[in-house]
Amino acid sequence: MNGAEVTVRTLQDQGIDLCLANPGTSEMHFLGALDAHPGLRPVLVLQENVATGAADGFARIAGRPAATLLHLGPGLANGLSNLHNAARALSPIVNIVGDHATAHRRLDAPLTSDIEALSRTVSVSTRTILPGRGAAAETAAAVADSIGAKPGIATVLLPADAAWSDADLPDSPLPRSERPGAEIDDKVIQAALNALNTPGAILFLGHRALRGTALQDAARIAAQTGAALMAQTANPVTDRGAGRTPVERLPFARLVARERLKDVPVLVLAGAAAPVAFFGYPQERGQIYAPHTYLVELSRPEDDTGAWLAALAKACDAPAYVAPDAPARPDIPEGPLDAAAIGAVLAHDMPEGTILVDECVTNGVPIFNATAAAAPHQWLQNMGGSIGYGAPVSVGAALAAPDTPVLAIIGDGSAMYSLQALWTQARENLNVTTLILANRSYRILQGEVGNLTPRNRGATMQDMLEIDRPTLDFVKMAEGMGVPGRRVADTAALRAALAEAFNTPGPMLIELTL
Repeated sequence: MNGAEVTVRTLQDQGIDLCLANPGTSEMHFLGALDAHPGLRPVLVLQENVATGAADGFARIAGRPAATLLHLGPGLANGLSNLHNAARALSPIVNIVGDHATAHRRLDAPLTSDIEALSRTVSVSTRTILPGRGAAAETAAAVADSIGAKPGIATVLLPADAAWSDADLPDSPLPRSERPGAEIDDKVIQAALNALNTPGAILFLGHRALRGTALQDAARIAAQTGAALMAQTANPVTDRGAGRTPVERLPFARLVARERLKDVPVLVLAGAAAPVAFFGYPQERGQIYAPHTYLVELSRPEDDTGAWLAALAKACDAPAYVAPDAPARPDIPEGPLDAAAIGAVLAHDMPEGTILVDECVTNGVPIFNATAAAAPHQWLQNMGGSIGYGAPVSVGAALAAPDTPVLAIIGDGSAMYSLQALWTQARENLNVTTLILANRSYRILQGEVGNLTPRNRGATMQDMLEIDRPTLDFVKMAEGMGVPGRRVADTAALRAALAEAFNTPGPMLIELTL
């Protein structure tokens, strides 16, 4: 066997069965290894940022890493934006990055770059496989790194000569790594319980606290202590919908968020980070919570927060979980579309179990609020703030749950960053419905204009925030990549298009004129 084959076999032995690939010359032996060892499914993408975003989506839904295959430093650089988002989501990913043959690197060929430096910006570890040795050990170690105490991106550099040189598998497969469990500290539990018994306290939830039994335990704790439940503004996956515990979400708008938290005496952090503003502003405190608010950390974002919440529920003798009554679904208005109307339609028409990938940006809050009454579903959010995440993440989510409908809601400005994901959706016949919210502008940045003094606003600024000259035609772009497209402008047309999309296998794009 050669080094590429050993790497592929080791990935398989470690439980990785998906590789999102945008290969080049240096990765040809890896592709040959995929032929020789077909247990690692390759999925081709047309741009590396689609590969890395799809790996993020896969990890969020499957709960385990996929591999990517990227081409040297420029390929890794193309994927960095969604690797940044994935790192913030604590998504385990194993990046395989091809490189020049070791002797060729010193010749400074045109594609030579400092791949290690690029990798360190997003990776929990960066390893290099050397020609003739270490392929199995380094690959297995990278998988272990990706699912370690702080899950994330483990990058493995595979030089071309390491891929083509002879290599050996160990006599028996290396043991699979497992994520370490929680070690509960009774003193931390008691401190959190004391804090939650303070009138006005908030149990502030993030990451894995918003799924399954962890969310139910949070509801039990709130019922027993009287504390309010609140979620971070963005989370990797949130279980929502009728019959599930409703959780208030901290608003994105910093002034609204400050107002909400101004009188809160205690925040108990359960899998959440202390809330801070997305950006800094002149003469403003960066923290969103008030200076007098006392913070108590039950668990960090990377911790097994479910175990901590279970222990806390036991310590406070919380009652059994009772599913809440389903809220009333909002009425569907007739006529033109806006965010509230879209949310109302989805509250009625979204199938149970839908995975909703949210890159709504400025339209997100009304849609989020309306869909609280929808059938049970999962809601995925952008954790790192780098736009262009929605379409790739929907690819990965659909690969992780091929029989589940995936709905991606994406602003038109964001969509243009990674629209190549549609091609992979068509190639793999993925059940992804993409809603493009076409307001022909970078609306979120237009909102930021209000933070500037009048002397800093002008026609040039406004022109840089419009994307209507020329008008983007998403239906034509989708059809050019093999995805059926529809354009709708009112609620009746949207409902008809969604019915077609949810009842037809494969992808569809619907452009919504707002």
